[in-house]
Amino acid sequence: MKLQFIKHLFSAFLLLIVVISCKKEQNIPKPSNNDLVQYARVFNIENYTNFTLLTIKNPFQKTAKTYRYVLAKKEVQIPDSLNSYERVAIPIKRIIVTSTTHIPALELLNKEQTLVGFPSTNYISSPKTRALIDTRKIKELNTNQALNVERILLLHPDAVVAFGINGLSKPLQTVAKMKIPVIVNGDWMEETALGKAEWIKFFGALYDKQKEANKIFKTIETSYNNAKLLAEKESKQPIVFSGALQGDKWTLPGGKSWVAQFLKDANSQYLWKTNTSKGSVKISLESVLMKAKNADFWIAPGFYEHKEQLEKNKHYQEFKAYKTDQIYSFTNKKGKTGGLLYFELAPQRPDLVLKDLIHIFHPELLPNYQNTFFEKLN
Repeated sequence: MKLQFIKHLFSAFLLLIVVISCKKEQNIPKPSNNDLVQYARVFNIENYTNFTLLTIKNPFQKTAKTYRYVLAKKEVQIPDSLNSYERVAIPIKRIIVTSTTHIPALELLNKEQTLVGFPSTNYISSPKTRALIDTRKIKELNTNQALNVERILLLHPDAVVAFGINGLSKPLQTVAKMKIPVIVNGDWMEETALGKAEWIKFFGALYDKQKEANKIFKTIETSYNNAKLLAEKESKQPIVFSGALQGDKWTLPGGKSWVAQFLKDANSQYLWKTNTSKGSVKISLESVLMKAKNADFWIAPGFYEHKEQLEKNKHYQEFKAYKTDQIYSFTNKKGKTGGLLYFELAPQRPDLVLKDLIHIFHPELLPNYQNTFFEKLN
């Protein structure tokens, strides 16, 4: 009898192990697809049966950190193994974003009406979103570094999409403690033009509109690659330089920056293409004059809006591009409250930036094209 009891106890113990093992298996789901992100390196999307796992890797300059968010409808039960991650209920109905680069994605997905707050609204250029600001449907939240936390709480957002240079600001940390999901966006850390544009998929996941986001990105990708192929048909490569003096140093795009990539894809010869920096580079005026004095084009000369402003520095007049009126800038394309269209729209529409540059360097390839960002500095 005692032996039979021990046998039953052992069988029950084995059954318990099997049940626990099955439960563990259920807690480790497998994604239905894992190839949604092609160019971006800072975020990834994994779709499962009832939820999506959004991963953001190293979205800051000097801080190596990974953020994970479980995106699911409110009624969905997620595996216990994912409970340590921030959960975000989708589709989002009320959102706060903190960078103008987020605005075009909302508009392309027809979700700008879900935006309830933004810091420094004057920087927004898009007429579509400005109309919502003018009718007070989008509230002013002060600046990014001094966000009005009280106003954010009163707006009851489903999520705040944030960005930071070296980490999240103290106001954003406070918002996170109030149980409002703060989702880190690191689009500005991407090093390629299409990598930046692919962040529309990030917003597609938040709004449960991934198919629409994928389709929009595919159109942008195709447009960019077709423009690049068109530029390659031209055998002549104009010589190009960029930047301007800041103090006693000339600041220009590094050879591995996304600006340098645009210049390369537009089939021009950027004089600092062999530089290995992914950001900006500071060098002496003498070095720039020596190398770029006879360059054909001067692209993005700082924030100068008129050629006469360059006359204040006699050294600028020594460049061939100055003498031949081949200076092009994006500084004159602004929204009605002063925001620069380039900073807002260019990351989402790199195909338009590339076409602008092709039209400047090789006008015969796009004879009827109207530039979106760049125009000659008069």
